[in-house]
Amino acid sequence: MNQQTTRRNFLKQGSLFTAAVAVGAGFETNDAQAIQKQKSTKKEKPVDLANIPIIDTHQHLWDLKKFKLLWVNNDGLEKMNRSYLPSDYQKATAGLNVVKTVYMEVDVHPSQQNLEVEYVTKLCKQADNPMAAAVVSGRPNSAEFKAYVTPLADNPYIKGIRQVLHSDSAPRKLCLQPQFVESMKLLGDLGLSYDLCMRPGEIIDAVELVDKCPNTKFIIDHCGNMPVENDDRQLRKIWKQSMREMAQRDNVVCKISGIVVTAKENWKPSDLAPNINFCMDTFGEDRAYFAGDWPVCTLKASYAQWVGALKTIVKSRTPGLQKKLFHDNAARIYGLS
Repeated sequence: MNQQTTRRNFLKQGSLFTAAVAVGAGFETNDAQAIQKQKSTKKEKPVDLANIPIIDTHQHLWDLKKFKLLWVNNDGLEKMNRSYLPSDYQKATAGLNVVKTVYMEVDVHPSQQNLEVEYVTKLCKQADNPMAAAVVSGRPNSAEFKAYVTPLADNPYIKGIRQVLHSDSAPRKLCLQPQFVESMKLLGDLGLSYDLCMRPGEIIDAVELVDKCPNTKFIIDHCGNMPVENDDRQLRKIWKQSMREMAQRDNVVCKISGIVVTAKENWKPSDLAPNINFCMDTFGEDRAYFAGDWPVCTLKASYAQWVGALKTIVKSRTPGLQKKLFHDNAARIYGLS
């Protein structure tokens, strides 16, 4: 079995897991339900939430000596206009038991995309940092995308592609352009995922995209980017409806991340809880997982404050969900041993 086939099958494991429990081990459905009912009556052993192992699935890093990032000069992002290196990340996460990370692209210029791949691959190979995998930049609506992305399927550290779709350079329905759709299908063939980072009112467009690409794994970033401090009831209604639609697709998962930057300055965990609880309840405990979004999160919170807030929000949840949220789901979805 070649590597591409192996990785493609792995990406599908999440959607096939429930069925496998029922019939893959030779159980009849009723027997599987009985076993599950028996397990559910047993009290789960509490988790040491303060020291729970964490896989951070959204770790930004950039070295401005290597990469030119135009967006760090935008209004309100002045704090981002410096290099953020692995040593900075390790200081920010000290004592939080972050055991592995997945690098997230930083919107490098297309001419530097291969340099980004080289940079993160080298970091993943080093034992002095927790980076174990990466999602790198790509421009799916480009005719050059196939030539760029196809070799990445042979890189065991590259798990997916992202282009931020809420920027001025990404008009609405870009994700439904024919070239974009074909690129998404190609990612599925290659065993690579795609991160959807888009405006909350446009997630409904992604529902159509996902339906066109059933063999590709899609990851919704930042709880669908619905701002915490937003009184637009119509927008919130559209966001909820769209997220429910996405959750009905087995090849879609959701990152619990990013929303702290949309909170007020003196925010509390209870301000973040409605968005977070909605996403976790909508996608279920097997398809929602933690992401740090460092250093962008520091616009409103330290890494420790964000992690602490999420732990507060989920402290009454089951130990099984807590372990899945902070570690196990990410390990399964990204193939991290």
